[in-house]
Amino acid sequence: MFTGIVEAVGRIVAIEPQAAGRRVRIHGGALDLADLGVGDSVAVNGVCLTVTELPGDGFRADVSAETLAHTTFSTLIPGARVNLEKALAAGTRLGGHLVSGHVDGVGTIVECVSEGEAQRLTIEAPAGLAKYIARKGSICVDGVSLTVNAVDGARFELTLVPHTRAATSLDGCAAGQRVNLEVDLIARYLDRLLQGAER
Repeated sequence: MFTGIVEAVGRIVAIEPQAAGRRVRIHGGALDLADLGVGDSVAVNGVCLTVTELPGDGFRADVSAETLAHTTFSTLIPGARVNLEKALAAGTRLGGHLVSGHVDGVGTIVECVSEGEAQRLTIEAPAGLAKYIARKGSICVDGVSLTVNAVDGARFELTLVPHTRAATSLDGCAAGQRVNLEVDLIARYLDRLLQGAER
């Protein structure tokens, strides 16, 4: 589990093809690696990956074909900046919201508008995810926990405050950019429970 509070912005160093996926090497940037071990989970742009090696300045992880098919990992290239968060530890403050690191779909940024030092984003989600997005609810965008300001069909608006712009890779985003989306866990499970009651 994660919180969507990004700990560091890292960088993709290398991507190696594998028979059924890819192996990535990620430079950890300012991420504290002291308590990270092989087998631990790290959210990379909101995608939960398992650490397979610790080369010293970051980590390696395997990316499955499933992950490539349903996230923006299929388009990442060496040099790309990525948001990093280690798994939630017991006793840690829950500053964002509960995030699983299991991306629900890929959205597209429709508009980025500066509002003083903040930035307002409009994102279009896949149609099937729209029902899970609520005004003043939480959503995870590329691993960043954000509050939804408004919803119009499959489009929703949110604001990047100056700290979020400075501390994540979302600063400098542009219309047309694709982003990983994870909807609120509670909304997803509530919908599934209601489906079961109807059958």
